Amino acid sequence: MITVWISIIASVIGLGFAGFLAKKIIQQKIENKEAEVVASYIQKGALTFLFKEYTFLAIFVVIVAVILALVPQLSWKLALTFVVGAAFSALAGFISLKVSTLSNIKIAEKLGQSLNLGFKLALNASSVIGFSIAGLGVLGVAGFYLIFNDPQIIYGFGLGASSIALFIRVAGGIYTKAADVGSDLVGKIENSIPEDDPRNPASIANSVGDNVGDVAGMGADLFESYVDSMVATMVLGILFLPLLGSQAIILPLILAGIGIIASVLGYLSLRFLDKVKTTQLLNSLNLITIILTLIGSFIAIKYMIGDLKIFLVLVIGIGAGLVIDLSAKYYTSVKHKPVKSIAYESKNGSITNIISGLSFGFFSLIMPVVMLAVVIYSSYYLSGFYGLALAAVSLLSTLAMILTSNTYGPIVDNSSSLAQMASMGSEIRERAEEIDTWGNTSSTVGKGFAIFSSTLTSLALLVSFSVLANLDLINLIDPKVIVGLFIGALLPFIFSALTINSVGQAAIKIINEIHRQFKEINGLISGQTEPDYKKCITIATNAALRQMILPVALAIVFPIVIGLVLGAASLAGFIIGSIVISFMLSTFMVNAGGAWDNAKKFIEAGNLDGIGSDAHKATIVGDAVGDPLKDTAGPALNILIKLMAIISIIIVPFLIK
Repeated sequence: MITVWISIIASVIGLGFAGFLAKKIIQQKIENKEAEVVASYIQKGALTFLFKEYTFLAIFVVIVAVILALVPQLSWKLALTFVVGAAFSALAGFISLKVSTLSNIKIAEKLGQSLNLGFKLALNASSVIGFSIAGLGVLGVAGFYLIFNDPQIIYGFGLGASSIALFIRVAGGIYTKAADVGSDLVGKIENSIPEDDPRNPASIANSVGDNVGDVAGMGADLFESYVDSMVATMVLGILFLPLLGSQAIILPLILAGIGIIASVLGYLSLRFLDKVKTTQLLNSLNLITIILTLIGSFIAIKYMIGDLKIFLVLVIGIGAGLVIDLSAKYYTSVKHKPVKSIAYESKNGSITNIISGLSFGFFSLIMPVVMLAVVIYSSYYLSGFYGLALAAVSLLSTLAMILTSNTYGPIVDNSSSLAQMASMGSEIRERAEEIDTWGNTSSTVGKGFAIFSSTLTSLALLVSFSVLANLDLINLIDPKVIVGLFIGALLPFIFSALTINSVGQAAIKIINEIHRQFKEINGLISGQTEPDYKKCITIATNAALRQMILPVALAIVFPIVIGLVLGAASLAGFIIGSIVISFMLSTFMVNAGGAWDNAKKFIEAGNLDGIGSDAHKATIVGDAVGDPLKDTAGPALNILIKLMAIISIIIVPFLIK
């Protein structure tokens, strides 16, 4: 158990480092009082939404915990881990939201001094989120293993984390994209006013949504991926490597702990990178962290297990992550052909913009599928199903730095929006837009990374389910399995349809409210009167909380019904179908949406005919189409498949005769 304590110490170091960085952000003074007022609107709106959502989720958690505790086949231990997992996931979302809304205005003010100072403060803010969530994940899993000495009990922790993450991701995604789409269509296209213009009644709601969906949602999302991958690997260590005893069980915790320490050292290396361009600093920090993680992992595996094939699995997993990173950047960065092609096609109107985006979105599936096949085959060849699960752990081993890169994008975007709304000057806005372009790409890359790691984790959970349900072989020509496959393949489409439609319905309400205010409030368009921001915030909040219930309910109910009615084999087919389709659909939606978004930014940067041109208006339409794909439906699918896989594992006692 000494090695478990090592991982707990590493998690405490990560949390302590997050606290140190948070203190530096808190100590920054705010000089611009007008900007402080706007920032207070955003922070109040975001926290109001989150607390309303958490009130609903508290009721959900209590009901599920009671069921887990009282049903004879389950246990109070499972209920306890579920409650703590849900609480940690909610805490991850809260920390992410609080740090983001606190730092937005301070980053904007630092950008007024220099681009580099603004970047470093944004890096501090995103690092607080990264280290907090990584520390919470390792602390929760290692702590419960220390208490119960049974990783299967910790599936409850994963269930709690996945449940809350899906609620946060879906509700946050509906909120942010409803406000974004409504704001863009009425503001930019109909009235030709800039993005985030303070005259737009939905501008504050849009910024609130960015914090809720992209920051809190991403934090909760990767937290549950991190937790689920560790738990799945620990269980498979018992099932497939019993001769290694506790070493195979504890290894994922040690690797995660090494990743936290490597991320701290990677961040501290920033002071030695003065000659590196600001645009390359994030890549440099990631590379240093990966190298340190590999060195530490090699030493740990050599002395704990002695089988260096397992180390090769780690190398393959991390290498696959780097390839996925490059692939996502190629299809979504303004520097490469796909985004530029979409922008140029937009000169012919929104129809060719959408056709081009769809085409590149489908092409973007090629490399992720190839890499998934390589990882599955090679990791299984080297170390069986344990190797497959460990590949998912290796992808997320540097979670602190991964989240730093992923949340950096939306944090910078929010600072850019705040600078515009508070009229902080063109220089700050231009610098914010410059680092926002890097951030937008890093955010899209992060979503692709989350999808890939979630798919591997879900496959590991599927193996755990199959073993626990005594399924030595899944017969693909068994009618029940085929039925399960098709229903599993259908569910991601239904889930996506519901979430996308929810964005559309909420956006209509936002659009109608903006039209009403522009019509009824005298002097609003001319800037002489302030709009009613609270009304749009209320509309987005109520719509998001109401619309999130049905998609999440389907995710919980479907695996239970399939398992109890058609049996374990059919449920296995259901999980396989949902994993395959979700991986494809989510990758397509995130990359296509990211490409449409950056095509718009490419023109807004002064290319082609610039802002206000027909090409620009066409890219706004494309971006509006892509918004609910890349920020609502797509990212939510990777939580969906893990939640359904864990629910399937939890109900195994009811499926075994």
